Parts: sequence; structure tokens; C-alpha cells
Amino acid sequence: MSESKPKKKFSRRKFIIRSAVGVGVLLGTGYVTRPVWRRSLAEMANSAEAPYLGDTESPLLWFEVSAENQVVLYSPKVEMGQGTFTGLAQIAADELEVDINKIKVVHAPTASGNIDGMSTGGSTSISSLWQPLRELAATMREMLKNEAARIMETDAAALTVKEGVVSGNGQTLTYGEIAKQVKEWNIPDTPPLKDVKSYKFIGKPIPRVDLADKVAGASIFGMDAAMPDMLYGAVARPSSIGAKYVSADTSRAEKMPGVVKVVREKDFVGVVARSRMEAENAKNAIIVTWDTGKNWQSEDIEEMIRVGKGEPYVIQKAGRAKRILDNEEEVFTAEYKSPVGAHAQLEPNGAVAYVEGDKATVIISTQVVNITRNEVAERLGLEKENVNIIPAYLGGGFGRRLHTPNAMQAAVLSKAVGKPVKCFFNRQEEFQNDTFRPPTHHVLRAKLGAGGLIKAIEHNVSSGDVMYGSPMVPALAEPILGADVGAWRGGMIQYRKIPNYRAVSWRVKLPFATSWWRSLGLLANTFAIESFMDELAIKAGKDPVQFRLDQIQEDEAGYRLKEVIRAAAQKAGWRDGAHNGRAMGFAASTDANTPCAHVVEVSVEDGEIRVHKVTCAIDPGFAVNPDQVRAQCEGCIIMGLSAAMFEKMTVKDGQLTPTIYGPYKMALMKHAPKEIDVVILENADAPGAVGEPPLGPIGAAIANAVFRITGQRLREMPLQLA
Repeated sequence: MSESKPKKKFSRRKFIIRSAVGVGVLLGTGYVTRPVWRRSLAEMANSAEAPYLGDTESPLLWFEVSAENQVVLYSPKVEMGQGTFTGLAQIAADELEVDINKIKVVHAPTASGNIDGMSTGGSTSISSLWQPLRELAATMREMLKNEAARIMETDAAALTVKEGVVSGNGQTLTYGEIAKQVKEWNIPDTPPLKDVKSYKFIGKPIPRVDLADKVAGASIFGMDAAMPDMLYGAVARPSSIGAKYVSADTSRAEKMPGVVKVVREKDFVGVVARSRMEAENAKNAIIVTWDTGKNWQSEDIEEMIRVGKGEPYVIQKAGRAKRILDNEEEVFTAEYKSPVGAHAQLEPNGAVAYVEGDKATVIISTQVVNITRNEVAERLGLEKENVNIIPAYLGGGFGRRLHTPNAMQAAVLSKAVGKPVKCFFNRQEEFQNDTFRPPTHHVLRAKLGAGGLIKAIEHNVSSGDVMYGSPMVPALAEPILGADVGAWRGGMIQYRKIPNYRAVSWRVKLPFATSWWRSLGLLANTFAIESFMDELAIKAGKDPVQFRLDQIQEDEAGYRLKEVIRAAAQKAGWRDGAHNGRAMGFAASTDANTPCAHVVEVSVEDGEIRVHKVTCAIDPGFAVNPDQVRAQCEGCIIMGLSAAMFEKMTVKDGQLTPTIYGPYKMALMKHAPKEIDVVILENADAPGAVGEPPLGPIGAAIANAVFRITGQRLREMPLQLA
């Protein structure tokens, strides 16, 4: 029987205020280096829902009404396949009182003024805009209604609005008819929002608004972008870890066919030519001198990443876990590992740029529109307002496009020749110059107590940086937080009925770039913790599902976690042990306040792991579009399965390898489960994160299932049978 749901509300505005006050107190009192304050901030960061940081005052930055009665919504969030445009269209349509087919969602270029202060990432596109976009749309509706009253010479209170038509006093005006008669808009106070129960589109499985164009090939991705009279660029990029540009001999390249100009900068050298092939050939003819440093090997990286080698930060602590585990007998210990992972998105990075005098235009697939604009402006010495970044659809993002300095390089090449230049990475360059998912090493310890429950547990995770070094993160964060929040995401103990628990993040500076990767540290950390929980359940002689339920706290977060665990187990028909050559594995995690649980059914055939079915239960709060929630869960599961079972970068002779698809193994269609069953719970009154949380449990769930068939405990990803 389900427990009654604890009631608790916490607004994003309160979070911002409390965060600011908390940091101010730390700095003002000199406690910034004290572990207790760092743990408090870590707990806050672990449960925070990032707010939208952009202009939410003027609907005119967001909406444009055409004479044909179509409403254009300029989205500051980019569409990279996650369905953001559809969810935003649903939100806008209901409050604007128009049919969703009348809403056209486009990327907001920076010239529009509608600029996201942060990024598209962190699973926040819908959740962060849920409140502000409804308010903006409702205000725009009132603006149109007020202008209709002026045109009709009547009181606005006497008018009604339905499906984009304002009626009253025997007159009707469409939004389009109203808009073309307005010379200057007046923005009223935001009216009360509609009751959620009255919405026509929000909460419904509306088909994707961008689907038809994508199927027809009409959508413009970064690689599709073009400008008139465009040339092609190529930049020489290093193949060795940590290589820094020193100098270049360009004499041969300058004489090659099609070359317009060889551009030498203080930090890079590039070529502009009349075709991409000619640019690539000329670039390959440049003899570049690199400062390459150490000749790194995989063994060096593995040694660096071991728990105990880096700098430790206690990110979570309750009770006396360390004392108990250091001094008592029968302490169970296990180690887990994950490798370097590439983003391996289909579309490599690149941009089309045109610099004309004191203005620049860049078309690019990027998750950080504002940062990209600022970088181009700074490099060229331009005013930010004179740089127009036009976002294109992304051929895969997953965090790889949370830093796109390649826009700046394309702009430099364009300025050098006075024409538009299209400049892209090739596939080898994309693999070798990725910002990788860092490898991890985990050491977990636990002591079982009375009744087979956990008395004390500790998680130590060693990882390279994820968010530090990113232009998205202020330098102030590092000395305040110490540990890298991205690296330990998902690394805290979520079973807080355990009386003694502790989590420690060991920070390591790796010699190659590591950064945001979909769900950040969630996949690796959940793999370690949830595999360990499975081992503890077996050691305690308990059913692994009930074992988890028994150790979850009695609060709102605990209630929601229990509900997804029960829902996944019930829907899957959970059973422990192997049956007819198949077995189920279970795992659960909570990420960005969204709990998720997986039951995976596997078999082992000819020494290979086969995943037949995944049952996923998720509680994302209010589901704006249930179909999109399911699609996101399916995408996370497939991506997580690929990472957990196949993907791995290695270091050999100072280079990251492999550099092409094929040798970089990924899940193929034959490896995908034949069935993915998604159960959506809605135990919150606003939408939460969806795009990353379902990725967390998949690796551990597979490994836990494999153990029940083979008796082999797989503690290292990618999962391989001995």
C-alpha cells in the first residue's frame, strides 16, 4: 500500500535567494574552507533545480504575431532532439488561447534579445520555463485583448478570447488582425494563470512540432548551414594529449590548389579554401610544431584516478560512518570502475561565420548561445550586441556543445578573408579533441546491522573534473565547493534511513579535457552504489527491492523514490533469481529531484549479454507531454546501455583512441531491448528533470541481472563477461 505523500513546496526564487545568502554568509564569516559548510552547499547543489536566467519581463522578446494569425515563439532553449520545442509550444498555446498548430517555435538568435543567460542542459529546458513562459503567454494574451478593446472602442472586460480570436460587441478580430494595427504595445500586469485542469494541450501526448520538417529534410542543422559566396575553413588540431600550439610551417599549404589564405594566429593555424576538401588537404600539408609534454598511457590515467590519489572532499555525512567502518569487524568492501567516454555525437562541431566590419553573424549548433556570442565578441574586439549567434538544430549534443570555441575560430577565418567561412571538425579531430566523460574509481564500504539492514555505508569516488574549467561555471565555485559537483552527481547516498552514511569525492586533475557528458557523473556513480546495494542485499539475504525500500527516509523525496521503486517492480513483475535462462536486475537513482527505477531482464547467449526488456518508472513531477517523457526515457536507456556495455576510450602513446566509429564500440540496433516499458508517476505539481535522470540506473541494473545468471559480479564498465 502506498504511503501518504508528505507536502512540501520550495520555489526556485527561494532557492536563488537562499543560495545567495548562504554563499554571502560563508564568505563574510570566513568559513568557506570548513567541511560542514561545504557539505551544506553540496546538499543544496544536489537537490537544486536551476532557474531560467534570461529576460522574462517582455513578451515581445518571445512572441511575434503574424498577419496570417500565426504566433512565432522565439525559444532561447535549443532543440537537440529532446522535444523542447513541442513542450514549449504546448505551454504557450494554452495560455495564449490558440491552437497549437498556430504556434511555430524557432531558435531565438541573439539579435532578438531573447538570450538564455545559462545554457540548454541539466534537463531544465521545460522545468525552468514552466512558470515564466506561462506568465509571458498569459500577458501576451492580455496585450492582444487590450489592443482589441482599443480598436473596437470597448472595455477589455467585455471581450472573450478563444482560439486566437477576440470577440465582443458583435465584433471579432484575429490576433493577426490586431497585431498589424498596433504601433506601440503596452505591457500590463501578468493576469492570473489558468487552472492546470483547464489546459487543452499541456499534459497531453501532442505530436512533435518539429517532426514534419525533420522527416522532410527541411530542418537546418549546423552542418546544413550555408551563406552566399561561402568559403571553407580547416584548423590544424592536435592529436596528442595536452599538446599546445607553438609554430607552423605553412609554405607548402599556401601553394596548394584552391587555397585562398592561410591564417596564422597566436594559438592556432588554419586554412581558408574554395572547397572543404581543398581546405582539408591544405591543412594536412601544414607542418605544426606542438609542445606535447608527457607520453601518456592508459596505465598512467588509471593510477591517477585511484581513490586516495586525489584531493578528498566530504560531500555528505550523517552519523559516525567512518569511525564504525574503520573500527568494526565484518565490513564489506567493493571497488568499481568506469572508463573514459566520448560523446560520439553524429554531427561534429563546426560553424558558419561571416564578419563584416564591426558585425559578425554565426550559425552554429551550440548549447551555450550566450557564451558563444561573448567569446566571438571578445576575440574580435566587437560589442556583444554586434555579434548575432543563430542557433541551428543539433545533430546530437549530450554536453559536447556546452563549449563551442570553434565559433570564434570560424569568425577569425572569416575576418581574414572578408567572406563567410564554414569550418568543421573532421571525425578524427572530434574524437581526439572531445571534452570527455572522465574515468572513475569507486570504493564502497558497509557494515550490516540488526535485521540485515545497513548500519553504516561510505562511498568514495575519484574522478576528473566535469564542471570546473567550463566557461559556464564561475571561478568562485571551485574554492567554495571544493569537489566538482558534476563529478559526484549521483554519488550521494540516497538511502537516508541508514543511521550512518558518508560520501567522499576525490578530485583529480587529468591531463586531457573532461567536462559535461549527459547526466555527468550519474551513470558511473549509480553503477557503483546500486551494484553495491545489490551485493549488500544478497549478503543480508534480502530481496533487493525490499532491501532498498526498508532504508529510505520518510519525507517527500523518500516517498517519491519509494513510489518509483514499487511501480517499476510491479510493472515488470519483479522476481529475484534466474528463471529459464533469464534474470532480472534492479537499480534506482534520484537526479535533479527526479527519482527513477529500472528493472532489466537479460540473458547470456554465446558469452554475450542480451538485454531483452527494460521497465522504467519515473516521477518527473507534472508531465507536460507524456510521450516526450517516454521518448526521453527510451533515449536515456539506449544511450546508457551503450555506455555501460560497449563504450571506452583508451590512452596510448599520448593519444586518445579510437578516433572513428567502429573501433569505438557502441550499441547497435541488435543490442537494443525489444521492449522498453515506461511508467510515469506525477507526484509533484510542476515539471521536473527528464532528459538525464533515466540514464542513471541502467548500468547497475544490467550488472545485477547478469550476476543472477552467471554468478559473476561485474564491477567495471564496459560490462564484459570473463
